[in-house]
Amino acid sequence: MSEEDPTRRTVIKVGAAVAAVATAAPALPDVAEAKAAVTDTARISLKVNGVTHRQELEARVTLLDALRERIGLTGTKKGCDRGECGACTVLVDGRRIKSCLTLAVMQQGREITTVEGLARGDALHPVQAAFIRNDGFQCGFCTPGQLMSAVACVHEGHTGSDDEIREWMSGNLCRCGCYPNIVASVRQAAKEMS
Repeated sequence: MSEEDPTRRTVIKVGAAVAAVATAAPALPDVAEAKAAVTDTARISLKVNGVTHRQELEARVTLLDALRERIGLTGTKKGCDRGECGACTVLVDGRRIKSCLTLAVMQQGREITTVEGLARGDALHPVQAAFIRNDGFQCGFCTPGQLMSAVACVHEGHTGSDDEIREWMSGNLCRCGCYPNIVASVRQAAKEMS
């Protein structure tokens, strides 16, 4: 018998595998049913930066994707998409959240603020101005999330010392290593906003 000829054992294994697939096939959901389950949508209203946006979204769409891809507010960044880097930080009812970890449908009726909503016309928010004065950014990718966390940090009153600022800003990573400048920015903004 050559190596290319099937052995009895090989024939039995292949036969068993085919039988298992054929037996399981009726238990698999209909393709149309599966597609319908995935594309269930919800009509929602999101109040972002004082403007109401009505959207029809799949229930599984994250707030981050709704903001960037549906509403067009691309200031909020998609960094890790796992809640580890903080680039997607926004404020919801004044509290900071990582928008990649929450569903858009869960934020109806809440006040959402993104980095685009910080400035008032040409007047920068004090945190934005402090970041510019203290060079609190380099590449700028993490800056929107850093700004939103800094605003929350100041409002929460966690600016008593540099160590406290570092602790409360620790959920936002800066790959360029601008941490001393970020801390200085938060410290200065806290003084101006008090």
